[in-house]
Amino acid sequence: MSLPHPPPPLSPLDILGQVFGYPDFRGPQQAIVEHVVRGGDALVLMPTGGGKSLCYQIPAIVRQNAGHGVTVVISPLIALMHDQVGALHEAGVSAAFLNSTQTQEESSALEKQLLRNELTLLYAAPERINTPRMKGLLGSLHERGLLSLFAIDEAHCVSQWGHDFRPEYRSLSLLHETFPDVPRIALTATADALTRQDMIERLKLEDAREFVSSFDRPNIRYTIVEKTDATRQLLRFIESEHAGEAGIVYCQSRKRVEEVAGMLEDAGLKAMAYHAGLDSSLRQQRQDRFLREEGMVMVATIAFGMGIDKPDVRFVAHLDMPKNIEGYYQETGRAGRDGLPANAWMTYGLQDVVNQRRMIDTSDASSEEFKQVMRGKLDALLTLAEDTRCRRVSLLGYFGEASQPCGNCDNCLNPPKVWDATEAARKMLSCIYRVQQASGISFGAGHLMDILRGKATEKVLQHSHDQLSTFGIGADLAEVQWRGVLRQLIAKGMVRVDPDAFNTLQLLPDARQVLKGEVSVMLREQALGGASDRRKSGAKKGTKTSVKGLAEASLNAGALERLARLKAWRAEVAREHNLPAFVIFHDATLRAIAERAPQSTAELEGISGIGVKKLEAYGSEVLRVCTTEA
Repeated sequence: MSLPHPPPPLSPLDILGQVFGYPDFRGPQQAIVEHVVRGGDALVLMPTGGGKSLCYQIPAIVRQNAGHGVTVVISPLIALMHDQVGALHEAGVSAAFLNSTQTQEESSALEKQLLRNELTLLYAAPERINTPRMKGLLGSLHERGLLSLFAIDEAHCVSQWGHDFRPEYRSLSLLHETFPDVPRIALTATADALTRQDMIERLKLEDAREFVSSFDRPNIRYTIVEKTDATRQLLRFIESEHAGEAGIVYCQSRKRVEEVAGMLEDAGLKAMAYHAGLDSSLRQQRQDRFLREEGMVMVATIAFGMGIDKPDVRFVAHLDMPKNIEGYYQETGRAGRDGLPANAWMTYGLQDVVNQRRMIDTSDASSEEFKQVMRGKLDALLTLAEDTRCRRVSLLGYFGEASQPCGNCDNCLNPPKVWDATEAARKMLSCIYRVQQASGISFGAGHLMDILRGKATEKVLQHSHDQLSTFGIGADLAEVQWRGVLRQLIAKGMVRVDPDAFNTLQLLPDARQVLKGEVSVMLREQALGGASDRRKSGAKKGTKTSVKGLAEASLNAGALERLARLKAWRAEVAREHNLPAFVIFHDATLRAIAERAPQSTAELEGISGIGVKKLEAYGSEVLRVCTTEA
């Protein structure tokens, strides 16, 4: 009698469907997975929400099934490790993490599991990878042929040119040096050409195949408004556009974070503050609450964000300008991970420019070269803020990607008017020149504007600046209008703010052509102070249909009742498992179930997001919830 043949090994597409519940790969996922499965090194640039984790999780399963052992995932955050491992367990994949939250006994038990080849994926922080104990463990696994793949997540952290440099990532070059035959995949959502090249050199990925996806997130609407009263503008934006929806608000300082969170709470919103000055346990508690509760607004410094997988963040707002486009893109990319419409909204003013320039110029960076690169990155962000073109064209162009006007940003929806500001620019530049010529020193923006507008303040009289030819020549514009002109001249590289000289203004070489009348200066009309951040539609509080409402608008009354019951059931399961609700099932999966109204397990099969393990674990309960009478 012949022995039965073993079942053929599962292909990557089989695993995608049976384990994760998705019918098809997206974009370059399949090419990446197949390349890594074959043992090739890869550098993957894919936008937030593009499915980066599947690019190493599926190869890990395939290679484990083929006897290659464990995939080690280097991840920077404990919270991210916890949620990703929980999600893998829900999908039926053996995974674990090693970090500082575990006891010595727990770590030892996990190490024994690894040596018995019982795990498919192991998550660890970069700091741990470089410890003697971890090096010894990896060496033992390698000797036994049980070290399958290294996945380096958030790989931009290795570069000093990136927006989130972490020195501990530099030690990851040891992976190639110590285990040259073990393939590596490095992944990030954001990296310009300079950062990308630094990643390749630091991680020794010169021979890796590069996979660069489109950076476009078409579901995100980009809006940048002139800052007048930032907190009031923010509150109006949330109330008119995102009442009751989850969002993240970024501020520059801890004090500002606390103030804004308090203001939003006073206005009746569910809001929390998050910054590095809080106790670590309180930060973890608030992060968990943000991930698990609906309609929560997190007000934070950039200490919050990396690894936040919450799919239904409907908006990301910046009350202060980030340092560069990479940071802006990474932070705004935390909105709309579920593919539904989301907003990236930012207020921007002259003081933002001054503050960012000061932080660069007064930093203790090791070289002038570093500061110069950071200034260039800031200039690119200023250009984005002042650009009259489509925001998306400008943003994608920074990453070397050509595109067409999107029709879904503020500049496309309400094209800004431009005006010939040559005369105003010449007045401003002449005033800066005359003041320095007369006094031998430079002065700040407020004083220059007093001179332009003909205000005989005590300081103006003290320095006899009322005798200058530029005194009063700008009386036709208000101070707020002159601030707009100055901000754009700084953005255009004609004026700089000197942080070493009390934020005084100095002319740059590009100003000479304007002063000589050789070039004209076209500026956004909003610099005259008339533009509003309100939509032309004049949305009022409570009149907007939420994204959640739009997504559920196609469901009939019966389906809506089923969806409500399914969400209540999902919340109970998530609490029992100590996981965010979306790890159990995404909203899109619940909506599909509610719409299909399944009567049998067979009718649940094929719904996106339901793999074999989840069907076994939850199928009968889902059917019970769906068939229960309201």
